[in-house]
Amino acid sequence: MLDYNSPQSLKTFLEMHGLGMRKKFGQNFLINPKARASLIEALELTENAEVWEVGPGIGAMTDIILAKGATVHAFEIDSGFSAVLRQEIFKNNPRFSLIEGNVLKTWGQNPPGRYFFGNLPYSIAAKLVGDLIEKRRLFRRMVFVVQKEVAERAAAKPGSRNYSSFSVLCASAYTITPLQILKGAAFYPPPHVDSQGVRLDMRPDADDYPELFYPLVRGLFASRRKTVKNNLTAFLSVRNIPTDAEDILYACRIPENARAETLTIAEFTAMARSLSLFL
Repeated sequence: MLDYNSPQSLKTFLEMHGLGMRKKFGQNFLINPKARASLIEALELTENAEVWEVGPGIGAMTDIILAKGATVHAFEIDSGFSAVLRQEIFKNNPRFSLIEGNVLKTWGQNPPGRYFFGNLPYSIAAKLVGDLIEKRRLFRRMVFVVQKEVAERAAAKPGSRNYSSFSVLCASAYTITPLQILKGAAFYPPPHVDSQGVRLDMRPDADDYPELFYPLVRGLFASRRKTVKNNLTAFLSVRNIPTDAEDILYACRIPENARAETLTIAEFTAMARSLSLFL
């Protein structure tokens, strides 16, 4: 019987099915049962909830979610893992469905559920979450595990060293709550970096942003060493927007020598609204 808490059991199961852990996919199974339970509890699933799960592996987290009566739409890139999930582990569960392939390419074909969960590959975590937010694929709640540095960026505040365009994207749509830090020993195989859980709860004003808000945020963080004025000038030129950076900054009461990492969401929003007058 497969024991999700035992590295030896996992290793034996993989060997029996001719499977292996592929570094390029960032595969690390969470073997700490208390950590798994705590992360799923953070989802606060409602009755008959629909959950997007990215990177189910061989189903350790999926099993807990299904046991709570939820429906899981899982996204898995590894064809071997997909085969055992579909044909063996969850083959008789009508509340489990599987979408194979790279989630960055397949998520757009599927309607989002109310909840998002994932032990996310480090290489795509920020890109995936940012892409979902920018394209307005929003969830009532997201809980995921990422590299600790990515979790810190998600929760960073203006003026802090970790504040970035990713911080603004997350905070524009969600209230962010850092969860437990997970050391390498909590996983099999153990990664060489610390991981951390993050919970994102959708804000009531998550859709209240001008059209240019997200492109502008990206543009103003394009060159962190440059001032807002210089980055905004470049943004206006690329977008062929007929106004001057000085006028926009003056109208929004933002100093010309300010930098993007000091700006609040309200200031980014004010600039985007001012620019919308020229579209």
